[in-house]
Amino acid sequence: MINFTPKFKQETDKSNIKYETVADYMTTELITFTPDQDIREVIEIIISNKISGAPVINDKKELVGIISEKDCLRVIYDDKYHNLPPNKEKVSNYMSKKVVSVEETLDVADAANLFLNSNFRRYPVVRDGKMIGLVSRHDILRASKKIKKTSWKKNT
Repeated sequence: MINFTPKFKQETDKSNIKYETVADYMTTELITFTPDQDIREVIEIIISNKISGAPVINDKKELVGIISEKDCLRVIYDDKYHNLPPNKEKVSNYMSKKVVSVEETLDVADAANLFLNSNFRRYPVVRDGKMIGLVSRHDILRASKKIKKTSWKKNT
């Protein structure tokens, strides 16, 4: 009886594996808001477009915040307990100002890792500080269809 165990070696040099970037999968036609926009108008747009939030950009297309459904829920609280005057009901008073964004050159594997290690569902994509798109978990899943499994080479 011959005991034959094939020898395989794992390919460790992954420099030849090129992943696509988030720019290849991001959404570029976005609903965006401005800091001075009325919060009630924003709530209507969020509801009618069935979105959970959107980026807030200034007139230079720079990302200055994100407004989410959760941020908008504060309007109910403020109406009931604080009776805020109308000029306080601007997006800038409710948006999250600390925004985590990604560069367009980030590869999809690194983006997948970001999603795995956060609760975010999407990241704004920026180029030179200006917003150019949004990449979501779903976008990265679409990219996974093109990524091949780890390759193993037979040791010859």
